[in-house]
Amino acid sequence: MATAYRSGWHFIDLATAIPHSGDSLMVTVFGEPVVVTRDDEDDVRAYRCLRRPRGAPQPVRCAIRYGMIFVNLDQRDHRLDEPEAPDVRTIAATPRSA
Repeated sequence: MATAYRSGWHFIDLATAIPHSGDSLMVTVFGEPVVVTRDDEDDVRAYRCLRRPRGAPQPVRCAIRYGMIFVNLDQRDHRLDEPEAPDVRTIAATPRSA
């Protein structure tokens, strides 16, 4: 049951909770700390905070739909319903290289 719930998209907060570049919030999703932040390009990104020594934050898939932030902790390719809808914006967890 925990695996099934963990593999879905989970509501975190409204996008207005982090309105400016550099804003972030920390949440716990199924016992794992997740940091959601807004970068310089105004994209919202999410990272799993690893508890290992010297562990870099692991990117988590993040999507904004209807002004709400959702994250998916599963590494498999799950998509939100109706991905072709114009108000759905899915953002890669890692910034694109220039």
